[in-house]
Amino acid sequence: MSDEWKSGSSEASGNNADDRSWKLLEKTLLAGVQEQRRARRWGIFFKLLTFVYLIGALFAFTPLLDFGKGGSRSTEHTAVIDVQGMIADKEMASADNVVGALRAAFDDTKTKGVILRINSPGGSPVQSGYIYDEIRRLRAKNPDIKVYAVISDLGASGAYYIASAADQIYADKASLVGSIGVTAAGFGFVGTMDKLGVDRRTYTSGEHKAFLDPFQPPKADETAFWQSVLDTTHRQFIASVKTGRGDRLKDKEHPELFSGLVWTGEQALPLGLIDGLGNASYVAREIIGAKDMVDYTIEDSTFDRFSKKLGVSMANQLAMWMGFQGPQLR
Repeated sequence: MSDEWKSGSSEASGNNADDRSWKLLEKTLLAGVQEQRRARRWGIFFKLLTFVYLIGALFAFTPLLDFGKGGSRSTEHTAVIDVQGMIADKEMASADNVVGALRAAFDDTKTKGVILRINSPGGSPVQSGYIYDEIRRLRAKNPDIKVYAVISDLGASGAYYIASAADQIYADKASLVGSIGVTAAGFGFVGTMDKLGVDRRTYTSGEHKAFLDPFQPPKADETAFWQSVLDTTHRQFIASVKTGRGDRLKDKEHPELFSGLVWTGEQALPLGLIDGLGNASYVAREIIGAKDMVDYTIEDSTFDRFSKKLGVSMANQLAMWMGFQGPQLR
């Protein structure tokens, strides 16, 4: 009996020791896991803190970097306004941005002349027309301040529409100039829908409310009507260019002048589409007589530019390409 008791007692002691060992091991493991979690949380915190610091520094110092804005508004200077990229609402070259910059340049008593530095394929006829009208209004109100359009790589369609409102147009000999025409594009998915066996059902309260639906076959009368819209816009474009350029256009009845073709600066000069060859620095120094250039361009905020790079603009364009797209001066 005594031996049995001793044996049982020994086994119980062994089990208790094992339990204590497992509990100690469990506590050690849990402590290690908790320490790793704390280290991970602190690591994430410091990474976020660094990220916030860098973003804050970017927002704080970007306005101070003033890249390419040489010259001072306190002395006589040439005002420069960039017309870059698509001319459209919410873009850098929107009418609001360009017109706002023009007004600021003309309001500055130290502005001796204004250069529109253009590198654009064109865009909205409405936005282009608004800028065109404002240039002519400001020129009439301030006859002592001349406006010069200087085309770098490309000054086509809506961009040339704007340029034609200036007192003079300059370009490089290899610049692409002109493209006086109107385009509207889209896709037709009728065949694709048929192959997929998908039936398009559209309900409207107007005969032409589903006008130019890409999922339905085109209708002859609607196509003819849409062509008349484009032709009307084209006539408005031509009339504005003729008004802006006047007798400087060598042959206003040239069969291809308003056909949508583009010319190099060297070819555009004898046609009267431009007045000379030269860049912005040349015009400021030799034509305006104020070599110091001050940039009046209104740009998007850093956050807006960052957002657009994440795909906002791409999404807007994709939505237009997949559906209805209005007339474009391109």
